[in-house]
Amino acid sequence: MILTVTLNTALDITYRIPSLRAGSSHRVSEVTERPGGKGVNVARVLAALGHEVTVTGFSGGTTGRVLRDLLTEVPHLTDALVPIAGTTRRTVAVADGRSGDTTQLNEPGPTVSHAEWSAFQEVYEDLLASASAVALCGSLPPGVPVGAYAGLIRTARAAGVPTLLDTSGAALRRGVAGRPDILKPNADELAELTGSHEPSRATQDARRRGAGTVVASLGPEGLLAVTPEGRWRAAPPAPLHGNPTGAGDSLAAGLLSGLVEHLPWPDRLARAVALSAATVLSPVAGEFDWGAYKELLGRVAANAA
Repeated sequence: MILTVTLNTALDITYRIPSLRAGSSHRVSEVTERPGGKGVNVARVLAALGHEVTVTGFSGGTTGRVLRDLLTEVPHLTDALVPIAGTTRRTVAVADGRSGDTTQLNEPGPTVSHAEWSAFQEVYEDLLASASAVALCGSLPPGVPVGAYAGLIRTARAAGVPTLLDTSGAALRRGVAGRPDILKPNADELAELTGSHEPSRATQDARRRGAGTVVASLGPEGLLAVTPEGRWRAAPPAPLHGNPTGAGDSLAAGLLSGLVEHLPWPDRLARAVALSAATVLSPVAGEFDWGAYKELLGRVAANAA
């Protein structure tokens, strides 16, 4: 079982409109709702690949109930979310049909009490007993300590479970000190962590800060991976146009599935890039275009860097 942790879950709402104009009223042509938050998106992609996955984190209020109802519709996925008094946040993506761009609006999330945080930690320790890997993803809701990810990584290491960390800001700076097995920042997060905008230098610096492997997501340029076994670059064969929301989460799912399947690094990275690119071609986060994934998987190669 792969465990994903989403401390700031969300109900993802996508509005499709013909053309986004600031200061104007719009008629929405299509509305979709999906269970979200970065770790939930990772879990949904893993489940689509056929992996047994368990989702934990927090959920509360009317929005949280809708999110959990939607999770029951996902095969291979087990809901182990911890209930809280606050209400799960919503995220709204506005997809502009004319430009192809997506505007994202993210609510901050509910405040988590000390008792709720303690209850989560107990659930997390219990779940680690049957986990083959754990992904720790996304922002921290108010009330959760800024060093939370570092502590959760250390707990997983003590249980012999490898970890992937995908977060930003102070949570990333503190989390990397916990020595995650895989750190998956995007280019902006990597620069914020290290102070360097040169990916090769920045990934090396991130490893020195504690990460075992750094896989930097570089948008249309694919990824750069620095591992104990070598350095690789991998990218889609051609630029893709679509909705990039959730592409990084699919990349994380590709890395985790390759980890638990014991694939060599080049194969893991090729899968991660193919999944990420196929997600750009899907209308909502946490899903990918199966046909595009299969086609891209045969065309993406990871090359030594």
